[in-house]
Amino acid sequence: MAATPAWPPQSTPRLFVETPLAEGIAVRIDGGQAHYLVSVMRTKPGDPVKLFDGTSGEWLAVAEAVGKRDLTLVVRERLRDLEAVPDLWLIAAPLKKGRIDWLAEKACELGVARLVLAETRRTVVDRVNLDRLRAHMVEAAEQCGRTAVPVLDPLVKLPALLRDWPAERALFFADEAGGAPALEAMRARPGPAAVLIGPEGGFDAAEREAIRAVSGAVGISLGPRILRADTAAAAATAVWMAAAGDW
Repeated sequence: MAATPAWPPQSTPRLFVETPLAEGIAVRIDGGQAHYLVSVMRTKPGDPVKLFDGTSGEWLAVAEAVGKRDLTLVVRERLRDLEAVPDLWLIAAPLKKGRIDWLAEKACELGVARLVLAETRRTVVDRVNLDRLRAHMVEAAEQCGRTAVPVLDPLVKLPALLRDWPAERALFFADEAGGAPALEAMRARPGPAAVLIGPEGGFDAAEREAIRAVSGAVGISLGPRILRADTAAAAATAVWMAAAGDW
C-alpha cells in the first residue's frame, strides 16, 4: 500500500503576513508576495500556503481566489505554536550596506529577540534603511522556519542607550582591550542579556569606560583572532545561545 503523502507538502511556500491570523479568516496577498506565489510558485486555487504573523505561530492556509496580481488565502488550521524566543538583544553599530544586511539576516536566523542599532564615535554609517533590514529579517524567518521576527529598533546613540539601560539585563560587550572568555562569562550570568558589538574601528577609550560603568556590563573576548564587526556579532550571538542552552 502506498504511503499517504505528507500534508502540507515540504515544498509548500511560507510567508510572513502583518494580518493577525486565526482559523477561518481570509488574507489578501498582493505586491511582491503575490508575484512570488502566482508567477514563481504557480499557486492555484486549492493549493496550500504556510503563513505566520510573528505572534500566533504558523498556520496552514489554502488559496481560494487567484488573480494576476493578487490572491486570497483562507486560513484552515494552526500548524505550530509561537516559538519560545531566547531573551537576547543584539546591539550593533551600523555597518555599510551588504554587511549590515547580512548581520540582520543572521540575527534572525540565530534567534535573537531584538536588534538594536547603536551609533558610536567611530561609526561611519549614520543612516540606516530600517525597511530594508526588516525585509531581510522577514525573508530569513520565512526561509529558516521561524515563527517570530526580531524587533528592530531605530538608530540610537550609545550614550542614550547606556543611560537608560535596564538593570536586570546583562550587557556583554566585545572588548578589544581584553575580557573574560565569552562562553565562561555568559554561563556565569544567565537570564535576560544583550550582546554589544562596536564598529569596525572598535570602541574608543571613553566609550569602553562608559560601558563598564553600566551595572551588569561584562567585557568579553571572542578569541585570539581579529573579527570583522558583522562576524563578531554572529559569533557572540552563537556563543550566548550555546551558553543559554538554546543550541
